[in-house]
Amino acid sequence: MKSRYALTFLLSGAVCLSTFSQKEITPEALLAPGYYIVVAAYRARSLDFVKRFTARVNRNGRHAKYGYDGIRKFYYVYLDYYTNFDVSIKEMLKTRKAGGFTDAWVRIMKTQRMNEKVNLLVEQNAGDSTPPEEKVQLKKEEEIKPVEPAREAVTLQQAGVTQVALTSNAAIIENPNTDSVYHPEILTHAPVFLSMHNPMNNSIVQGDIEVIDTERSRLISKVKGNDYLTLPDPKSKSGNLTLVGSAFGYRRLQREIGYTSTEKDTLQPYVALVGNYYMIKFDMVRLHRGDIATLYNVYFYNDAAIMLPESKYELNSLLQMMRENPRYRIRLHGHTNGSAHGTVVTMGERKNFFELTPDVKKGIGSARDLSRERAGVIRDWLIANDISPDRMDIKAWGGSRMIHDKNSVHARKNVRVEVEVLQD
Repeated sequence: MKSRYALTFLLSGAVCLSTFSQKEITPEALLAPGYYIVVAAYRARSLDFVKRFTARVNRNGRHAKYGYDGIRKFYYVYLDYYTNFDVSIKEMLKTRKAGGFTDAWVRIMKTQRMNEKVNLLVEQNAGDSTPPEEKVQLKKEEEIKPVEPAREAVTLQQAGVTQVALTSNAAIIENPNTDSVYHPEILTHAPVFLSMHNPMNNSIVQGDIEVIDTERSRLISKVKGNDYLTLPDPKSKSGNLTLVGSAFGYRRLQREIGYTSTEKDTLQPYVALVGNYYMIKFDMVRLHRGDIATLYNVYFYNDAAIMLPESKYELNSLLQMMRENPRYRIRLHGHTNGSAHGTVVTMGERKNFFELTPDVKKGIGSARDLSRERAGVIRDWLIANDISPDRMDIKAWGGSRMIHDKNSVHARKNVRVEVEVLQD
């Protein structure tokens, strides 16, 4: 028998269920970052149904609320909200087991800046008025029933729910669409969720996972953390895989897992069977005194101590690290490709960190001078973002510590700034 409250997605293509106006989408309606136990999802024009469904759930003794995802234009009805991923998973499984909401799932909303596209979306639809012939007269509350799947329901995969969400550029991570698994399975039959998490503040960590064939010490693939993945079969005698998690500002963390012996691996504290998938946990640890991290994704214009715009993402990771750890003191080490003298371009009076403006200053200097200016411009950017100058110093190396031959295909990696933690 199907659940009374089967998870339902309502399409708004040919049938509009309510008008969509700016007043309906208020800041209070937006889903905040966290972990939600969701039991229903509706298209944006279905606010009346959302309210009625939420009220009906509450009348039946459950405490439900709803929130809005402006990028995907979905309303979500949810029972609970948590700041801890592990707790949310446990509570979701309890909800399924209790009955009534056997299709409940955990939606993960990540923290970042508000997406300006949402405001634009609301403004564009502020004057929208649905033609009368396209409106549906709502039935009385007692007569509302879940929409038949064959007509208007769509699956999670069809709805495209793995998206960027409202509060942020927030990634939405859904449970994989597989049959329930109640006994451990080998990885061929069960996907894994690669959870990268900072346990100190219960926040999601953006990073990468390297999948390595342990026996042959061979990199198989590199994937993003906090996503579902069917791990590859190494086709080796041992069947062992090594997973290495890395994120700027955190120590690299290694996990070992057996492709054909995953049942035994669940005895490890970092491997768990959760409903219909395995979760491999990477509880990331911030850098400590003496640790050095490289800003590989901070790039500079040729012969200049001015950064390319694509450097902002990793700079923001550095800034977040400094803000989360007010006791940190760091040293910025500047490096160049080679040791020749040449042109050195620095910022002008406009102090534009990411553009070669007409007022830039051009001079002649050594490779060490250039490396000092590049480390210095990152320090200046941090100061401009309210990091105290006495928490940072710089050291210039020029080309004395190259990691590749200056004429090799990897020579660009010699141009880098490293961050050393002096105090934590």
